[in-house]
Amino acid sequence: MKRIAILGSTGSIGTSTLKIVEAYPDLFSVVSLAAGNNLDLVTEQALRWHPKVVSVASQQAAATLKQRLGEAGGKNVKVVFGMEGTVEAATLDEVDFVVSAIVGVGGLKATYEAVKAGKWIGLANKETMVAAGELVTAEARKQGKPILPIDSEHNAIHQAMRGGRLHEVEKVWLTASGGPFLHTPVEEFEKITVEQALNHPTWKMGRRITIDSATLMNKGFEVIEACRLFDMPPSKVEVIVHPQSTIHSMVEFSDGSILAQLSVTDMRLPILYAMTYPDRVPSNLKFPVLELKRLDFYPPDFGKFPCLQLAYEAAEKGGTKSIALNAVDEVAVAAFLEGGIPFNEIPRTIRRIIEETPLRHPESIEEVLSADEAARDAARRRIQELRSDSHKNLASSRS
Repeated sequence: MKRIAILGSTGSIGTSTLKIVEAYPDLFSVVSLAAGNNLDLVTEQALRWHPKVVSVASQQAAATLKQRLGEAGGKNVKVVFGMEGTVEAATLDEVDFVVSAIVGVGGLKATYEAVKAGKWIGLANKETMVAAGELVTAEARKQGKPILPIDSEHNAIHQAMRGGRLHEVEKVWLTASGGPFLHTPVEEFEKITVEQALNHPTWKMGRRITIDSATLMNKGFEVIEACRLFDMPPSKVEVIVHPQSTIHSMVEFSDGSILAQLSVTDMRLPILYAMTYPDRVPSNLKFPVLELKRLDFYPPDFGKFPCLQLAYEAAEKGGTKSIALNAVDEVAVAAFLEGGIPFNEIPRTIRRIIEETPLRHPESIEEVLSADEAARDAARRRIQELRSDSHKNLASSRS
């Protein structure tokens, strides 16, 4: 039986992971959970699965959870909090496999410490590879333990790569839906509203990732993740627009053969693949092949979606450049969602801060987090300047 730690247990990946555990009780058990501030759900999870340790965001949340569990018969569950609590949940001796699904850089240190502790990792967190992929993958190679991607595109690459050897891989193809503005003229980008940007044609996702999909930055992050996970240069990672989102990714081999991975759009399948690797277990998540009618593919428009080009540049340089890419994007997207900057200012802000960021290659997670915060501070100052200039121009036009 594989003993599981779930970082981000109350999010969509975490809850899907628990559905897998429930469906295969002979294969998996839950040892620890790490959540944020959703105390209602994590209380329910702790009482259902009886983990040894549960970590939550803050000391206050931990006190509340401990009281609730005590009143409901869960006194044997150890409740911890904060980053150190998440690290404890990820590195317990009893844990065999860690599902890393905390959004943002909040789960970075715990994931890295789990790798150092020799745990198998199921990775559903792009930021880990974008911000610290060089460090994390180097430690994984040192430990001789795999990092198994859970997001659908890289999970598909991992599956297809089993059809050959790494040195035989000519190229990997990351498919992109194209987002809501695939056919929108670039001249209209300045007027794009938050509501329009959040109206994704294929997927229902969180607000930041939906905007990242609209700018194609999400695909850019996946380019960097593919480079780090599979030890490939950016020149071997190709993005292709595929509006149907039927093929999750493809791998092209040196003899010209291309293996494509198709499956239902249900995250339980890549989670199950990662948790049972190298084996495959039967499931009812079947793809309706007879319903497949057409597959369309288009090259991405780098001029229209400059975030994708920025990601390729950051992938090539690595270090603080890719750290800044992720950090500034998060700040800029938040500003757009709040109405503080127009849609087409997102890539301009990212480029400005990346160009100002000196290239370094951090040698510790602490250095990564420091570089991350420095880039965020620079992005906030830049956006404040833009808002100030906008207010001045508005006042001038009125006068």
